[in-house]
Amino acid sequence: MDPDALLAGLDEQQAEAARALLGPVSILAGAGTGKTRTITHRIAYGVASGVYPPNRVMALTFTSRAAAELRARLRPLGADRVAARTFHAAALSQLNYFWPQVAGGDAPRILEAKARLIADAATAVRARVDTAILRDVAAEIEWRKVSNLSLEEYESAAHARRSMPGSMSVDQMLELQRTYERMKDEQRRIDFEDVLLATAGMIETEPSVALQVREQYRFFVVDEYQDVSPLQEHLLRLWLGDRDDLCVVGDASQTIYSFAGARSEYLLDFARRHPEATVVSLEQNYRSTTAVLDVANRLMRGRPGALTLHAAAPDAGEPPTIDEYADDRAEANGVADRVAALVAEGVQPHDIAILFRVNAQSPELEQSLADRGVSYQVRGGKRFFDQPDVARAVLELRAASVSVTGEPLFKSVSDVLRSRGWSQEPPAAAGAVRERWDLLNALMRLAEEMPEGTTFRAFTDELMLRQSMQHEPTVRAVTLATLHSAKGLEWPHVFIVGAAEGLLPISHAGGLEAIDEERRLFYVGITRARMRLHLSWARQGTRRSADRSPSRFLAELGTRTADAGWASSPSRASRPDAPGGRSRPGGVTPPGRGAPT
Repeated sequence: MDPDALLAGLDEQQAEAARALLGPVSILAGAGTGKTRTITHRIAYGVASGVYPPNRVMALTFTSRAAAELRARLRPLGADRVAARTFHAAALSQLNYFWPQVAGGDAPRILEAKARLIADAATAVRARVDTAILRDVAAEIEWRKVSNLSLEEYESAAHARRSMPGSMSVDQMLELQRTYERMKDEQRRIDFEDVLLATAGMIETEPSVALQVREQYRFFVVDEYQDVSPLQEHLLRLWLGDRDDLCVVGDASQTIYSFAGARSEYLLDFARRHPEATVVSLEQNYRSTTAVLDVANRLMRGRPGALTLHAAAPDAGEPPTIDEYADDRAEANGVADRVAALVAEGVQPHDIAILFRVNAQSPELEQSLADRGVSYQVRGGKRFFDQPDVARAVLELRAASVSVTGEPLFKSVSDVLRSRGWSQEPPAAAGAVRERWDLLNALMRLAEEMPEGTTFRAFTDELMLRQSMQHEPTVRAVTLATLHSAKGLEWPHVFIVGAAEGLLPISHAGGLEAIDEERRLFYVGITRARMRLHLSWARQGTRRSADRSPSRFLAELGTRTADAGWASSPSRASRPDAPGGRSRPGGVTPPGRGAPT
């Protein structure tokens, strides 16, 4: 293929990045700036110009879907022999190949799931754990390993700044982890993170392995570099050796996996660590309107590594709206009304997304859409009533409703949910225990919202009806998704709900770093919108819950928007005769509303 033809369709910055083939290269690619196109055309240009032998190029990313997309795009560009893999896939291939040479025999088998072995280890050390705590222990083990910490180093870090799952002490957690590792070795198993650790260990300790690996791959490209963990960075450096033919691509403003070990400082400090590096910024946005990008730019202005996005299309677009509602139900109804109106106008359902911070926000939205006959799908997870914790709780509520009579609904439901782990106050820490509480609390809120005098049996009948309504098959449907699962996707119409303190930022986000992560998560949601962006928040969760404030991020946007004023909203909840909600354009907080600054 003609090398120059590969550059013909790129803009000036994309072409500059594609021509930078040798030495360290950092491509700072903002949302919607054609990052994947730039990566693939750069690789193909290197192959077509004879600089890259295709079998010596490794393109690395973080998900199998992203790796498959890279391969699919490289194929028609004449670079089908380039390896595009996840870190784990590349490491596993090397581990299986070199293990017989280094240790003899086949490599250990990979644990499909840690839970059973962790449960056995917990029993051995007499630690009381349930399903949610098991998930949190597994996450803690994963965090230690991707942070590239030995148990001794982890002990220091845990004492300094980490809270333990459940009520476990640091010493108990250490004992559990040591027992887990011992049991795993006895069974000749390795877990997912061990794949990277073992591969790195072989390269470090076996010169012949290091030589063969480095002879095989010379040129490396790492996508989503802001999400790289210390362990992945360590393995990458071992693959490189003393060479510097590395191209990293990322956006510090989209770092949203710090809780899982991601370190954006590797991207932010790349130019300092490589003074000779070529640095190219992609800021021409081909996805969103100027109105959407203005909001996104304001949110991230002055933050480390923030890029200023410019719309490629001349159309300014309609300004984003912010709706205020009385409570979560009014918000769900108002958003569902807007969605139903768009569909009635001819917008395809699959061109609409509703994004939220946590899964427990979905049941009200699911019900409101179902009430209006709007098909939907829940991306990156199960529908609310399909969540295991919810399904088990509903079964127990149904069973209890047969015999319990005469007690107030709140007491009957809360007694059952307490046995499943619910309490009136949420757990302080994040993780699976908090996720379970959120889901059970959503059931509790449904009970609180039932009309006065509703019996326990009538409430469970309502739950069963909602469950059956939400099991209908969906085709070309509205997308419901958490902000995390929406990353990498886009829709013409995007609704972000729950933009209130306690939800966005989430209540357990403690410290400046955690709040900054919440800001970036909000930014990721905003930059999913191509044409229209609708933001909303509710003053209360339920009738019994405490008052909320609008998210500090909304207030921040409001201080930067001129010519503010209330606007009418097509939402039913926003009409004067239904005081559930009000609407305003452009993220403006009106005078006297008391929004935090």
